[in-house]
Amino acid sequence: MHTKVHYIFSYLFILITVSSCFKKEEYPIEPKITFDNFIIIGDSATLSFNFTDGDGDIGLAPSDTLAPYNPNSEFYYNIYLHYYEKDDSQGWIEGTDIQGDPLIFKYRIKPIEFKGKSKGIKGVIEIDMGTLYYNIFSNQSDTIKYSIQLIDRALNKSNLIYTNEIINI
Repeated sequence: MHTKVHYIFSYLFILITVSSCFKKEEYPIEPKITFDNFIIIGDSATLSFNFTDGDGDIGLAPSDTLAPYNPNSEFYYNIYLHYYEKDDSQGWIEGTDIQGDPLIFKYRIKPIEFKGKSKGIKGVIEIDMGTLYYNIFSNQSDTIKYSIQLIDRALNKSNLIYTNEIINI
């Protein structure tokens, strides 16, 4: 009898140990992001960052245009990149357009699909910034960087991160 109990205990221990290896990762419901890469190829640039989101509600469908996602709302876009330039005398300053308004690149990504029972997701978001990734009218645009923030459907804002210093030759 002692051997059977020992055998059952060993079997349960192995089953619990193996099942814990397949446990889905859990993340906070607020998106969390980390910088991945900024690549300049020719006259275009691509920015990528890693993300996690505990409830998997990243992205907006094209039909999501009613409040709070209406076009005049802060939440119409779900990725915000604030542009900075390294001024030779003042250090990092927010880059501005011709009118003097801050340069903010806004993106609206579609919902990210996930498979499985857990809604917690992680991945990499890559943004093709095209040729206008810096202020062509500024004499300080030789060294730039961006701050990045992601907003999910529940209007949870991610942490604010910064790219590395980008030398724009």
